[in-house]
Formats: sequence, structure tokens, C-alpha cells
Amino acid sequence: MSQVRFMEAWSGGETGQGPEGAVSLFSRVYGQEPAGVWSAPGRVNLIGEHTDYNAGLCLPIALPHRTFVALKPRQDHRVRLVSSMAPDDQVRVDLDGLQARGVTGWASYPVGVAWALRQAGYDQVGGFDMALASCVPVGSGLSSSAAMTCSTALALDDLFGLGLGGSDQGRVTLIDAAVRAENDMAGASTGGMDQSASMRCQAGKALRLDCRPELSAMENVTQVPFDLEARGLELLVVDTQAQHQLNDGQYEQRRTTCDEAARILGVGNLRQVADEVKVSEDSATALQEVLERLPDEVTRHRVRHVITEIGRVDRFIEAFGRGDVQEAGRLFNASHDSLRDDYQVTSPELDLAVDVARAEGAYGARMTGGGFGGSIIALVDAGKGRGMAQTIADRFHAAGFHEPRALAALPSSSARREC
Repeated sequence: MSQVRFMEAWSGGETGQGPEGAVSLFSRVYGQEPAGVWSAPGRVNLIGEHTDYNAGLCLPIALPHRTFVALKPRQDHRVRLVSSMAPDDQVRVDLDGLQARGVTGWASYPVGVAWALRQAGYDQVGGFDMALASCVPVGSGLSSSAAMTCSTALALDDLFGLGLGGSDQGRVTLIDAAVRAENDMAGASTGGMDQSASMRCQAGKALRLDCRPELSAMENVTQVPFDLEARGLELLVVDTQAQHQLNDGQYEQRRTTCDEAARILGVGNLRQVADEVKVSEDSATALQEVLERLPDEVTRHRVRHVITEIGRVDRFIEAFGRGDVQEAGRLFNASHDSLRDDYQVTSPELDLAVDVARAEGAYGARMTGGGFGGSIIALVDAGKGRGMAQTIADRFHAAGFHEPRALAALPSSSARREC
């Protein structure tokens, strides 16, 4: 059995890494220097899973792991793209006449951003050459796609003078373009939490994102202190390497079920129900009464997860804020159990990793992201993460699963221009 691999964030300055890696690839492929380099982080959601598209609450942090894009504008409407993952495979697309789903593969994400901005009326967005380099693990539930779309959105904002990236309000427009790129061009259903984290998180903070549609960009975000070191903790992320897909229909099925449940209950979204249950004198009874109004067991399970998960977000913030790590861990555990039993989006790999982390002394552990593969997070004492990851890797080997990877999550900064 081999030693588990820890994935380190790029510090820059090394060949093929960070801004220098994106510039080097750009120069080699296109024979010129880029106009600049922009980056955006992946994210880990601490708690509040599958709540964003139900107008609920979630609590992501930005990872130190980032995607870097080097760009230069063109005089026409053509786009040329290359990635460090396939440096000899250049993609070419014409923005003129481009329709939804008109691009396939990884290029649909950055090209989709340009298309979405033009659809939103930003006709000055034209063609560009781009080279991409990333240390955000792909297919891990850590939002490599949002890191790609958000770095591209900020780059296009700068290149074509849209004037959006310098304010929260403007960044919301870029977030909308990134979401539309994923939904309409790449065909991956996302609710906006990933892109909001990548565009709006701050170092040392978690982002309490309130997804109610009636809230403005200034009202829907609160920066919450999340100082692991001060609590003597670390947040271990284990990528199970069970492939994480959002365009296979499972995500969309659950989203449709939630929308239909809201219609049956006579509300605009399930957040309204969650708020009503929360303020009732007997929340357990109130929740049961809501569930009894739904037509089938599957719908009842899905709705129960959403309502209880929305409630766990603020309880986690309060527990961590007062230093009650035991309670914060219990909320992690309750979240995973609900995702496993009610929302049914875990996998054997995710469940095994969570079970091992708990047995090895984690205060709490849960899957993070859309599910059906991807990663787990575990709240552990500082210095315990590597040993725990190795034990998980040993158990994966015995079970015949793919070898997992791991990283330490530190709350980091949002999308920015690098040079």
C-alpha cells in the first residue's frame, strides 16, 4: 500500500505552476505574451448541501487551490483555448452564431462564459486566446468547474472593460454568467453557490450565503470568521476519486422533485417551509405535518433533508463561533447521514471515508459537494489529518476502491487578477 498523496496548492515560481505556468503555456502555444493572468479558487462547502437551489443557506469557503487563466483579446470573434491537462490539444470556437450546447468538453465552460455575457448584452466581449493551468482537483466535488468559469469571467471583465469585477454587485453579474455557462452551455445543473464562493469568499472567513431570490447582492452574503488554527483544528478534505458528475441527470431529478414539492405545498421554494418550521413552537411536529402533505415517500425524504439541512447551517455557525467543536461535529455527522439516507446522493466510497474518519477521532465528517462521488470533509484536531487520510487510503485499498487523495482546506481569497 502506497502513502496517500496530499495535493498541495501551487505557490508559484515553479515550472508549469501558478501564473507562471499559465503564461508559459500561453507563450509556447500562441507565440506571444498574454495580456494578463487571472485566477479563481475551488471551494469546499462546510454545510448546507443541496440547499442553494431551494433558496436556502450554505456555508462555503474558498480553497487555496486555484485555476489560472492567461488571456489575450483578439480582433475577431474567434476563441482559441488550451489547457495544461492536454497542452497539445487546442480548441477553436467562433462566438458568432454560437448557440447553447454549441461547445462540448472542458472548453464549454470558459467559452460558455463569453457566450453568456454576450447574451446578457455585453456585446463588447469578443474573441480571445486562452491558456489554462489548474491545481483544483477535477471531478472531486471541489468545484473545479466554477474555478474555471469564474477566472474566465473576471478575465473577460478586465479584457473588455465591463467594469463589473470591482464590486460585489458587479461580481454578481459575473456569477450569473458563470452559472449560465455551466447550466446552458456545459449542461451541468448548478445552483450558484459554487460560483458565489469562488467570486466572493474572503481569506479566513466562511461565506454564509442566503439564496432567497428576493435578497440583493448586498443582503445575501455574510462573512463569518472561520479560524481553524485558533480552535486547534484542521479541516481534512479527502477526494475519494469516485468520479463526480453533475450532468448525468441525478442532480436534476432531485432539483425537479424539490420544485414540485414546493408547488404542492403552495410556496415559491422550500426555504419558506424551512422558515415556518423553524419558528414553530414544536418544530419536529411542524415538519412531520409538512411531510404528510406530500404524495410519496421519496418526495418526503428529499424535502426532509432540505428543511433540516437549512436549519443546520446557522446552528453550525453558532456552535463553531462559541467554540463548541463537539456540537459542530455532530452537525457535520447529521448532514452526511441526511444526505445518505434522505437525499441519497452519497456513494460507497463517500460513506466508507466518512465512517473511517469518525472511527479515527474526527469530531464530524460529511460528504461535500453535489455527491455521487467526490470528496468528504472531516473536522479534526490539528496535526491529525495526514494520519487519518492514510487510514482511509488503507481501507480503500482493502475495499478495492480507487486510491484517494487528500488536502488541507484553509479559507482563502476569491477570484483575482494575478498579473
